Amino acid sequence: MSEVWTVGRLLQWTTEYFRQHGADTPRLDAEVLLAEALGCQRIDLYTAFDSVPGEQQRAAFREMVLRRAAGTPVAYLTGRREFYSLSFRVTPAVLIPRPETELLVVALLDLARQQAGRAEIRIADVGTGSGIIAVCAAKHLPGARVTAIDVSTEALAVARSNALAHRVAERIQFVCSDLLGGVRAGESFDFVVSNPPYVGTQEGDVLAPEVRQHEPHTALFAGPRGTEVIERLIPQAAERLAAGGWLLIEVSPIVHDAARAMLQADGRFDVAPTLKDAARLPRVLLAKRS
Repeated sequence: MSEVWTVGRLLQWTTEYFRQHGADTPRLDAEVLLAEALGCQRIDLYTAFDSVPGEQQRAAFREMVLRRAAGTPVAYLTGRREFYSLSFRVTPAVLIPRPETELLVVALLDLARQQAGRAEIRIADVGTGSGIIAVCAAKHLPGARVTAIDVSTEALAVARSNALAHRVAERIQFVCSDLLGGVRAGESFDFVVSNPPYVGTQEGDVLAPEVRQHEPHTALFAGPRGTEVIERLIPQAAERLAAGGWLLIEVSPIVHDAARAMLQADGRFDVAPTLKDAARLPRVLLAKRS
């Protein structure tokens, strides 16, 4: 008689299967995908080890397991990713949110709250992708008016759906534009914040295969040096920022020095110390418009 495929056995088998296929977090991946197939929370699995999923649920789980083993990121399989304690819809049209970007959000919120006396704070999120920065800003800053900008109409559709899900869409304007070029003439901002493409095309081989093969290249790669988008963004931000406004840019440690030198060379910013991430690597550039 064959062994029954209980929740516990499915998790055990799948964890080992993912480990053999080189997954970084095999147990976590197995739990997330099984919870998705069962329509429950991950924590619910721990009280259901002896239960037996139905055939339809097992079939859905098998399909996701095969795709995950072939390299598809878990977030694209579930269609969701948690960021800053909120759940965001993601699709292959947008980058998967990463913990490093939470440092950018924290810096924005801290600086904005220092202007709490203002009636309205104007924020431009350049390269909004799934809208995580724009939505978090609108969610945590009741006086903020956010302009979410992306060159991809598909990404903007994802961002808009996340804004609607978190009930902040009425305070976010969505603009299809290459950086700030398509924003209404004469419009200025108190903050320009961006997680732009900052990977050099020559660095592509150092990315994890699942990132290189599945996430949108236009949101990853800036050009041969990795600073091409930042180089264009800095002067545009300088033109659009109000006096005393802030520019915040997420960077990789590889391009940090070059990007910081560009900010200093512009001459219109007072460049603050770079914020470092949990690994103590330079991650967020801060500059105040003089």
